[in-house]
Amino acid sequence: MEFLAALAAAIGPDRVLAGDAVPARHHSDWSGAAPVPPLALVRPRSTEEVAAVLRLCSAHRVPVVPQGGLTGLAGAAVPSPGAIALSLERMNAVESLDPVASCITVQAGATLLEVQQAAAAQGLQFGVDLGARGSCQIGGNLATNAGGNGVLQFGMMREQTLGLEVVLADGSVLPMLRPMLKNNTGYDLKQFFIGAEGTLGVITRAVLRLYPAPTARVAALVALADFDAALALLGHLQARLPRALAAFELMWRDFVETSLQWQRLREPFDAVHPFTALVEVVGEEEASVRAALEAALADAMEAGQASDALIAQSQAQALSFWKIREATAELPVHMRPPINFDVSLPMAEIGRFAAACRGAFDARWPGHHTLFFGHVGDGNLHISTDGRSIGGQQAQLEEMVYARVAAHGGSVSAEHGIGLHKKPYLAASRTPAELAAMRAIKRALDPLHLLNPGKVFDL
Repeated sequence: MEFLAALAAAIGPDRVLAGDAVPARHHSDWSGAAPVPPLALVRPRSTEEVAAVLRLCSAHRVPVVPQGGLTGLAGAAVPSPGAIALSLERMNAVESLDPVASCITVQAGATLLEVQQAAAAQGLQFGVDLGARGSCQIGGNLATNAGGNGVLQFGMMREQTLGLEVVLADGSVLPMLRPMLKNNTGYDLKQFFIGAEGTLGVITRAVLRLYPAPTARVAALVALADFDAALALLGHLQARLPRALAAFELMWRDFVETSLQWQRLREPFDAVHPFTALVEVVGEEEASVRAALEAALADAMEAGQASDALIAQSQAQALSFWKIREATAELPVHMRPPINFDVSLPMAEIGRFAAACRGAFDARWPGHHTLFFGHVGDGNLHISTDGRSIGGQQAQLEEMVYARVAAHGGSVSAEHGIGLHKKPYLAASRTPAELAAMRAIKRALDPLHLLNPGKVFDL
């Protein structure tokens, strides 16, 4: 094929794989979407090579699907028919770290874990953490505006980003790698590409913010009577421990019970409670951090905001607390299949929303197995239902959940993006005017509609 020959000539034949030579893992991602073999797998080693690839794709009208670590859950990295898969896995360098300016410059193919390790070596930390840290890549984290466990303290990937380098659909390069926090020079162009899921340009490099790493970290499990108590406790801890509250993970009873059963763990409390919060507080000295948390939780219990509390007395016990929350890794093993939702809502609405969903599920699928859990402190709620327990009626379940997201003024995607999976429901969280503006931006930056076509929305 003329196009593939031109591609191999431009960047080298070792960068281009076609047909059966394309590894099967590049046919899909973690979303479970049906695999689609790409026209070719292209693995450039530099921004200049990415630009050359996109210039050729533009000239030959060949679509491009950017791929990172393939850990996405919405199908954004699944190849489109007739498209090349553009993998950034060979552009994985941690180029520089400035401990004085607290920033790091990396190529898009560097994994999240590699960034975290480079920061830790300098006594610093990166503000985003995900369970897929060893596989997910910074470019994909940026393209989906990833969140995770650190959002309460540091924000999403958008808040960590000082600069980007991006290649546009025609091969033009936007060199926006300026490491200044203050830079008011017209449109902040990098923001167009964060969360755009590769539909507007290909992110090749990034300058990211770093923060001083805490030397002390103390975890606690807190038993709660209801969702309002959880909100009251969150506000109380944020007021008493300003800038120190690193995590506030809320687990409904169904989640805790299932996690304990799956992992053969003991009940943490003497009694069963409707809600359990996993709290983590950081600081400079462990004894003082522990004392401050003990005092704050004692006051919360006296005020009726908490029913009981356990403060980890060792790192091993803290890990055992987190093990309860991280039962999500067991979902694919025990739920067949797990039907997962990643939504966000105004915090005051989360409890009512979860109750409304549960009531609707109970009425339609008595005996269903559904788990509710989330970060909550940032408005993020996760729901996981065992597909077997609802007779495989995934489409009906999704319609039910997303209709209630719209009714409660929430977002159909908190962290995972839209991709293919949530595209039919995007209008539940975006008005026609917003969608029209998004399409206008897409047409302006990718007039041939070659970048990740069919993802997020249709033109």
